[in-house]
Parts: sequence; structure tokens; C-alpha cells
Amino acid sequence: MKKMAGAKWATAALAAVLMTGAATQGWAEDKKDKGGEDGSKANKIAEQIDAATARAPIAETAKSSAHSVTIRGKSIRYQATAGTLTIRDDNGKPTASVFYVAYTAEGAPATKRPVTFLYNGGPGSASLWMHMGLGPVRVRTSAPDNTPPAPYVYSANEDSILDKTDLVFIDAVGTGYSRPLGDAKDKDFWGVDQDVDAFARAINRYVTINNRWNSPKFLFGESYGTTRSSALANRLQQDGMDLNGVVLLSSILNYGIRQPGFDNIFISYLPSYAATAWYHNRIANKPADLAAFLQKVRDYARGPYTVALAKGQDITPEEEDAVAKQLSAYTGLPVPFLKQAKLRVSLQRFRKELLRDEAKTVGRLDSRFLGVDIDSAGEGPEYDASSNAVTSAFISSQRAYISGDLGYKTDLDYRRSADGAIGQWDWHHKIENRRMEMPDVALDLAQAMRQNPHLQLLSLNGWYDMATPFFGTEYDIGHMQLEPAQRRNVTFKYYPSGHMVYLNPDALKQMVADLDAFYDKAAPAAP
Repeated sequence: MKKMAGAKWATAALAAVLMTGAATQGWAEDKKDKGGEDGSKANKIAEQIDAATARAPIAETAKSSAHSVTIRGKSIRYQATAGTLTIRDDNGKPTASVFYVAYTAEGAPATKRPVTFLYNGGPGSASLWMHMGLGPVRVRTSAPDNTPPAPYVYSANEDSILDKTDLVFIDAVGTGYSRPLGDAKDKDFWGVDQDVDAFARAINRYVTINNRWNSPKFLFGESYGTTRSSALANRLQQDGMDLNGVVLLSSILNYGIRQPGFDNIFISYLPSYAATAWYHNRIANKPADLAAFLQKVRDYARGPYTVALAKGQDITPEEEDAVAKQLSAYTGLPVPFLKQAKLRVSLQRFRKELLRDEAKTVGRLDSRFLGVDIDSAGEGPEYDASSNAVTSAFISSQRAYISGDLGYKTDLDYRRSADGAIGQWDWHHKIENRRMEMPDVALDLAQAMRQNPHLQLLSLNGWYDMATPFFGTEYDIGHMQLEPAQRRNVTFKYYPSGHMVYLNPDALKQMVADLDAFYDKAAPAAP
């Protein structure tokens, strides 16, 4: 092969490798072995080839290691296992290799100890956020301020729930190290029902190969992971695997209310807008008790505000004036702006408008975080300050942790998200004989709770979560049409945090205390 100089040489060599395959890859390895300038360039090329051509294993893998953590003064020894589960279709054909990391405490018999399956959302997000926030090792951040660049700190999590339950963190197909197998494609798993099917098969496989069929079982999802959990709970129970409990962190259960032409989304956001305005001191005569203040906003949202929006363009000028003034008192937004917006303020507009006079924006995942745009006159924020503030810390720490501390090696590139998943997601959802254009998985969860009267539900919510507003969650669960006996199995908890409650140490401690009580109720210690 003719030698070229600089970047042109590397580009041409990489193209040749990708076109000619193994023979040219051997050339790159040969150059790598010889060292020197050519070897250094070829080494970089070979690394790119490995990432581009690596394939997920069909045979299941597992790398286990022994560790210990002290949780609330008690030392717990545990096994950490990073590995893959091979899921198959009904004919036994392998369709995907699903990556997971499991933490199992030593001592108590596995058949009596609870096991919880955890994951994030997106859709199309890996589970690194929950993993490095709630596992036995946790990333330390500066929330609600930006976390400084590396070196990052991740260390033993004294507030993990490993003392109550074994933990299995699962990455959706197309994220993390999870990949389709054979002729299957990522898109085959990108849909409400397709995703649930893949997770059901992965959980079934884990339970089978680890002899956990008689263990108390829980699902714990965040964001779209709550959508998944609600439908997955029903699917698993229809397959014969009754659950002890479902934990929903920062929920979105009914996507139908987000369609244009409905006003529910504006009603859902009002209490979250009020909480954000309260936090940033945009409320006149700011009340000391946030919870009591938000209860007043809830009452107004489901009462006069709902009635006013239902009138549409038939609302009278007098009523419009009155509603705009009350919305201004609750949100800190100017009355003229509210009237120009027809009393309907989108999330993007609120995040930009609240602190526009300070040239600042508020975060989406956590409205306590502040951002600065190049265009202070723009319609909406140019980025989510709350996401940017912690993303590098989580990704860098998780990559270092899995390959270093857990010793899991692979040529695959870890994907924090599946590119294009949201845009190509199949939102159709089928329950019984009904097919919905947009999913309302609260119906699935309600069916699971009716058919399993012991199933416990815990809803965890952040006051400053603007991605999945807590009032919307209350509405969705409040419309599951549960009987009184089933309603007693539902518990709501709230925290001074955003979407990812585990970012804040104080909020995390409070949440873990609530989780402890939930596990004690849903899976009492066996005699």
C-alpha cells in the first residue's frame, strides 16, 4: 500500500480497512507491532476498526468480583457481576445480547432475598444514571451546581438499597453494551411493546439462570423507564411472574395528554412552574412552606384553571384577566406575557421567560440548575443546564468503573443512548384488544394491580422535575380507577430535587428511607 502523510494517510487507510476487512486489518496490526510513527497511526486506526466491527457475544458472558460496602453502619459483602443475557424469539433464535450489572449480597439465601431490576428511560437511554446513582458505588456531583471536570469522584454508596434487595441494572437493546444479534436490527426493539417484550425476556432469562424464581421481585424504572415498568409489570404477570412491587421514579405514564389540542399538559405543569418560581424567589410574599403552597396551586390547577382552559376561545375578557393575574402570582411570569400565550405556557417558554431579565434559563431535568444562552431574546433555552452539569461525570465515572473496578472488557463502544431511537420509536401500544396510537400504560399497571392484589406501588417525585411533572403523575395514577383496597397499595413521596433524586445527598437519604419502608411492606422478611 502506498504511504501517505498526515491525516490524509490515516483517512485513506481507515477507509481501506473498512472496505477490505480482515486482510487489511492484519496490515494495521502489523504496522502496530512495528511501532514508530506508522505504528502509532495504525494503532489508532485499529482501535477505530475494533469499535466499528465489534460484535456482541451470542454466548452469554459474566465477569464476577467480590466487594463490600457499609450501608448505615452495616458492612455488606457482595458479588458484582457484569455480563450479558442472550434473549431469543419464540422459536429459540437469538435476537439480542443484553448487558447487565448485578449486585448480590452474600449471606441470606438468594431464594428469600428480594431482587430488583432497574433501568433508565429515554426511550433509548442506557441505565448508567440509575446504576451510578443508586448502586453500591455512586458518582459524587456538585448538584445543583455544575460538577467540575475530571478527575471525578465515585466511591462506595452508603445510601444504596443493597441492604434491602439485590440489584440488576439492565441496558436496553442498542444502548450500553446491549446489541441485536444475527439479522436483528436496533429498530426491531424500538417501540413500546417491542421494548417491553425484550425486557420481559431478559428478566425471565436472568431469573432462570440465577435460580431466582422464588425470590421477591421488584421493578424500578426512571422516566420512560416508568412507562416500561407499568406495561412490563402486566406482561410479566400475564407470563406467570407476579411481582411484589413497582417503583416509579419521575413518571410519564400517559403520552396521550401531550398531543396538540389538549390542555392537560399545561395543567400538569402549573405546580412545577410554581415550585420553580418559588425556588428562584420569583413569588411575591414567598410562603415559607413549599408543600402547602403547592397544594393551593394544585387546587387552582384542577379547578378554576381547568375550567378556564376548557372554554377555549369562548373565555370572557374578564375571566381571562383574572386567570392571568392568578397564574402570574403562582409562576412569576408577567400578566401581559400570559395573556399573549392564551394562558398556555409551554415548558420551553417558561424555562426561558422566568429569568429572562437576568439572561438566565432554568433546567429541564432539574429547574434549580441555571444556564446562559448566547441569545437572551430567544424563544427557548439553547440547552438543558441540568443535563450538561452532570453528564460528563456520570459517563466518565461509569466507563472507568466497569472496565477498571469490575474488570469487564469488550471491544464494543458503550452507548449512553441509542441514536435515532426517539425519532423512530413505535409509540403504538396494545393492551387486551385495544390498540392505542399513543400509550397510556396506567391501564396496564391498573390491570396488574387488580389481578395481583398484593402488588405495591411507590411513586417518587421531585418538586423541580420539569421533564415529568409530579402533578401529571398524580393525574395518571389517580385515573387508574382502582378500588379502595388497591388504592391502599399506592404511596406517593416527594423530594426537594429534580428528575434524578439521587444527585442530591440529602434527598437521596430521604428517598432511601422511603424505599426501606416500601421494601419492608412489600416483601416482609421470611420466617
